[in-house]
Amino acid sequence: MSLLQTVSLPGTVSLPGAEWRARETAHRHRADALTADHRARSSRGEKHPIWDFLFTYYSYKPAVLRRWHPGAHVQLEDASAEPRAQWRWYAPGTAAGSVIVDSASFEREKGASLALIERILRQTAARPGAYGCFGLHEWAMVYRQGEHRHPVPLRLGQDATDAVVEGHELRCTHFDAFRFFTPEAVPRNRDRPSREAQPAMEQPGCLHAGMDVYKWAVKLGPLVSGEVLLDAFELARDIRLLDMQASPYDMTPWGGEPVRIETAEGKAEYVRRQRAFAERSNALRSRILTAWRPTAH
Repeated sequence: MSLLQTVSLPGTVSLPGAEWRARETAHRHRADALTADHRARSSRGEKHPIWDFLFTYYSYKPAVLRRWHPGAHVQLEDASAEPRAQWRWYAPGTAAGSVIVDSASFEREKGASLALIERILRQTAARPGAYGCFGLHEWAMVYRQGEHRHPVPLRLGQDATDAVVEGHELRCTHFDAFRFFTPEAVPRNRDRPSREAQPAMEQPGCLHAGMDVYKWAVKLGPLVSGEVLLDAFELARDIRLLDMQASPYDMTPWGGEPVRIETAEGKAEYVRRQRAFAERSNALRSRILTAWRPTAH
């Protein structure tokens, strides 16, 4: 959209310059704190088997987290002389000197992707959580394999790890976990997740679906506020820790005290934390949809 045109939408709110600048500054400080350890390790060429996932599997650089957006339908006063006035997906607002996210142009260009994201967010939030998987997707990724994705020892050894898999029903509903199952583990899974079936199969009890709220927030770009983006990152971080604590790997040297899901006590702890993450992830899904699609039903 030309910068000579203005954008106005029903329900638009305006933020005074002092308010949005304070939020932007606070956001940058928070983002820097969240990525400080990773940036320090990267500068030393040091790997971390728990936390690198947040920047490799989710291949978003710390700079992505650092950029603050107000989100859809928020007009920034006294912003036309700021660098963001020239950013892609921004346009003048209705008030003199204001700018606003050009949601319409963003959605025209990315319509198919955004429609899929909305379906996944809405349908996942509307579905009851399932809490009987016990994090066995990570065990299925090493089942009967001599070489593993992570160069970390198995906590129980290969034979005992395989026995845990064989003693449980695999109930993974998340395609991006299921696709890493070993060939021997695939037929043991109760369901057959696929990319096409993802909107119909995602459920809020799934740790990976919860981590993916961060991915969807990044893909929604300027439509999502910086505060929601960082909340989603923190959720992904917290879930990642449980994912590795409950995995077959010995993560103790990296601060991953085991959640021994092969025991009744470990299963109970896993489910307790899994339910709390489901609540947090659904709250974030609601915040994203309410701000982005306030009039959608």
